Amino acid sequence: MTSINIALVGVGNCASSLVQGLSHYRDGANDTVGLMHWDLGGYRPSDIKVVAAWDVDRRKVGKDVAEAIFAKPNCTAIFCATVEPTGAKVRMGKILDGVAGHMADYADDRTFMLDDAKEPTKDEVVAILRASKADVLMNYLPVGSQEASEFYAECALEAGVAFVNNIPVFIASNPEWAERFAKAGVPIIGDDIKAQLGATIVHRVLTDLFAKRGVKLERTYQLNTGGNTDFLNMSNHRRLESKKISKTEAVQSVAAVRLEDENVHIGPSDYVPWQNDNKVCFLRMEGTMFGSVPMNLELRLSVEDSPNSAGVAIDMIRCAKIARDRGLAGPIDAASAYFCKHPRTQMTDDLAQLAVEDFIAAA
Repeated sequence: MTSINIALVGVGNCASSLVQGLSHYRDGANDTVGLMHWDLGGYRPSDIKVVAAWDVDRRKVGKDVAEAIFAKPNCTAIFCATVEPTGAKVRMGKILDGVAGHMADYADDRTFMLDDAKEPTKDEVVAILRASKADVLMNYLPVGSQEASEFYAECALEAGVAFVNNIPVFIASNPEWAERFAKAGVPIIGDDIKAQLGATIVHRVLTDLFAKRGVKLERTYQLNTGGNTDFLNMSNHRRLESKKISKTEAVQSVAAVRLEDENVHIGPSDYVPWQNDNKVCFLRMEGTMFGSVPMNLELRLSVEDSPNSAGVAIDMIRCAKIARDRGLAGPIDAASAYFCKHPRTQMTDDLAQLAVEDFIAAA
């Protein structure tokens, strides 16, 4: 197998954890912690190379990706402090709606806009994707970046590069976009990455357990707090609409009976600066058991947010490359259902795992 060349849109905490993770495994870690398989369809983590990247932060643009991932305002855990230069410098990205207006209201270390920087055209991005021989384009834009995500999706279509949509902007699950990727012969995996063991996957598994054990789920909430730029971005609630839909549908889709809107509340709740990249989830589920006897469950989950998704991203990259190798096009449903909160086709996680294993094993 050849290497997998990836391009990054957004060099924030999630990209930092991904790039650190690639170095971590490349330096000799050969376990499968955080990965489906060490060898997935003939590809290992060490086969993944970063060949291009875009961002709009003045502290990152112009730097090698290996240096930019440690620049402010990134605040995720540093678990691999030595990352070899990638040879790919971060280029100025397209802004559009990729930056919330209120982000400029914060202190100097958060006034990050490049005032006089020239934004790239679609043709320029496409040319870079082709020249770098990128196989997969990873979308790590902030939540709410609908126009900016569509811009880069267009670039992937024209360049013939597989698109992995890690954020809750609906591309793979949108019928029109799905059809466009299918017609263009380009695979896409999305939308909205599920963490290795995050709030959504835990909530889904417990909801599925209620259904399988005959417990009637009557109401539930999931409240999340964090201190990274993702939570700061989402403190503008207008940017939260697709995120709430994605997280809520991920849980509703595995419930025995869909809950009424007033009985379910799932979504990011507050920005707490000192938490940095730590995400805390407070989850409550209320239901009735045999004899209509009431019960409730409360859970507190604390995780470092970005590393929690990095291993999943490595698996998504490899599945996207396999799809491209096989000439598949449009949404890759098995991978999307297993790795994402809002796929085109929802499945329970146990069935999605079987489906993606079948996909990997297929000749």
